[in-house]
Amino acid sequence: MRGKKTPGYWVMNVISVLLALIFIGPIIWALAVSLQHEGKQIKSVIDWFTPPYTFSNYPDIIMNSSVPTWLINSLVIALIVTVLTVMFSAMAAYAIAKLPFKGSGVFFMYFLLGLMVPGEATIVPLFITVNQMHLIDSYAGMILPSIAGSMNLIIMVTFFRSLPNELLEAVKIDGGGEVTTFFKIVLPLSKTIIATVCIFAFVGSWNNYLWPLLCAMSNELFTLPVGIPTFAGTYTVDYVKPLTASMVASLPMIIMYIIFEKQIVAGMMTGAVKG
Repeated sequence: MRGKKTPGYWVMNVISVLLALIFIGPIIWALAVSLQHEGKQIKSVIDWFTPPYTFSNYPDIIMNSSVPTWLINSLVIALIVTVLTVMFSAMAAYAIAKLPFKGSGVFFMYFLLGLMVPGEATIVPLFITVNQMHLIDSYAGMILPSIAGSMNLIIMVTFFRSLPNELLEAVKIDGGGEVTTFFKIVLPLSKTIIATVCIFAFVGSWNNYLWPLLCAMSNELFTLPVGIPTFAGTYTVDYVKPLTASMVASLPMIIMYIIFEKQIVAGMMTGAVKG
C-alpha cells in the first residue's frame, strides 16, 4: 500500500513537469540562441536549436562590451546591500523583539504598514532626497536606499520573538550584556533566518531595475538589469548578442543556486513557516 501510486500522485507529477518545462523553456531557448552564428537565417522556431554552434559569442561579449563592468557593479552592490541589510535588520529586529521600550509596538506597526506602500510610490521623494545629498550617479546612492526593507525586518522580528527569553536571561545572569547576547547567542541561533534574509536581499538587489535606472547616469555605473536593455537596443535585428549577454548575466545566479541549493531551500521554508 505504501508503494501504490494514486491518480493524484501522477497528476501532481505531470503538473510539476509541465511547470518545470514552462520555467526552464526560456533559459534553454536563450542558451541555444547564444550558441548560434550571428546573421543566421531563421525560418522556424526549430532553426534556433539546430547546428552549427559556436562559443565565440561569449568571449566577444566579455572582451568587447560593457557587460563585465555591469556584472561587477551588480555583484558589488548586491553583496554590500546584503551585508548591510542583514546587519541593520538584525540589530533593529532584536531591539524590537527582545528589548522592550516605549513605542516598540508602534515601530513594528510602522514597518508593517510599509509593506502596503509600493516601492514605485516612494521613487520621487527618494530621488529628491538622494539628489539633495549629492549621491546621484554613485555607488552610495544605489546602495543606501536598498538596505531598509520592511519585509526583512519583519521576518527577523518574528523569528527573534520565538527565541526563549530564559536562554537570553541566563546569559545576562552569567554577566553577559546585550552585545554579548546578540552576537554570541542570538546570531548563532539565527543562521537559517539570516540565510533567508541574505537570499531576499541579494536577489532583490540583483534584479532591481527602477532605482538603478534613475540613479545611475553613466554607463560605467550601470547594473546588469539597466545595461542589458541598452545593449540589446544596439542589436535590433539579431537576437544572438543580446541573449548571449543575458546568459552571461545569468551565470552568477545559476552558479550560486547550484552551490547553495540546500541553504536556499531551507531558508525559504523557514521564512515561510516563521512568516
